[in-house]
Amino acid sequence: CYFSYLAVILMLSWCLPEFAAYQSLKFESISVEAFDFGGEQFVVFAQPFAGTCSFLEWDHVEMNFRIYDTIEGTSTVVCKPMVIDGALFVVVAQLFGGSHIYRRDLSASRFIKIQDIDILKIRKPNDVEAFTVDGESFFVIADSSKAGSTTVYKWNGNGFYSHQSLHPWYRDTDVEYVEISGKAHLILSSSSQRPVVYQWNRGLKRFDRRTDIPEMEDVFSVKHFRVKGEVFICLTRFIGDSKVMRWDGTMFKEVQTFPSRGSMVFQPVAVGNWQYAILGSDYSLTQVYQWDAKRGHFVHSQELNIQAPRAFALVAVDNRHFLLSSSFKGKTQIYQHLMIDLSD
Repeated sequence: CYFSYLAVILMLSWCLPEFAAYQSLKFESISVEAFDFGGEQFVVFAQPFAGTCSFLEWDHVEMNFRIYDTIEGTSTVVCKPMVIDGALFVVVAQLFGGSHIYRRDLSASRFIKIQDIDILKIRKPNDVEAFTVDGESFFVIADSSKAGSTTVYKWNGNGFYSHQSLHPWYRDTDVEYVEISGKAHLILSSSSQRPVVYQWNRGLKRFDRRTDIPEMEDVFSVKHFRVKGEVFICLTRFIGDSKVMRWDGTMFKEVQTFPSRGSMVFQPVAVGNWQYAILGSDYSLTQVYQWDAKRGHFVHSQELNIQAPRAFALVAVDNRHFLLSSSFKGKTQIYQHLMIDLSD
């Protein structure tokens, strides 16, 4: 059921959006990132058991995703792509053997390691977030060890250097970059305290602690989305309820609660005008929720059968939209966003 945007608006009464199974990949993965480089769409999966970053590209002839290249490592948990001044860098975070930074050598068509990351600060990386502030490129690694320190790194034209340490010894599990009222913020999730919100200080060129999120202990991760300019966040809990909260100008306030025993990911994704939130689980089916603009909250949309999902990424290519899901205990799954005809 394919229609133009206007036709979709007129015919919503008998067409329903849905994520339909499209392709399975025969490997487990713990994270997935989508990115553009050289005018093409790519996806990279971190495979902890194989210890690799697997890069996939879209095959315009066969109409599927295929392996493009790999970076070999040990216990790889995050492969974070960054494009800076036309060059592709990849932060490879590993549980063992240290973490490293690679650069794509276009002449040799391969990835070359250019830098090691300080193992005294980054001992057990759990998440990597890349962002740009005032035209300068940064990434931050959330460290979940007792002796490590979540650290912000900055690009200086030749390499990345440690810019600021945040949250020493707090066992951070996730970091999210979000702009609130035009100002850069980081939200850190931790196994030892409530999520903390940091704001960028332009004068000092560093992040200062601004506030925390009340009554939200044991949050594993935080992901943000926007609806009509307003900032919302999805907070994931493995034990207890996951929540959607909205920024009211001074703090985040609860909008909606979701039972989420066994959840390691609660991630918002947007396809055109459709805003979704996907709640994964290690113990049950993955739940897909769709934003209801009239009600101002999410409503249940469908279920997906994914074993131990850990992350999702959206790719738009050849006028199609694909949802890619990492699976920690089974096959990595790819779904296509379709309009299903319900008229018959």
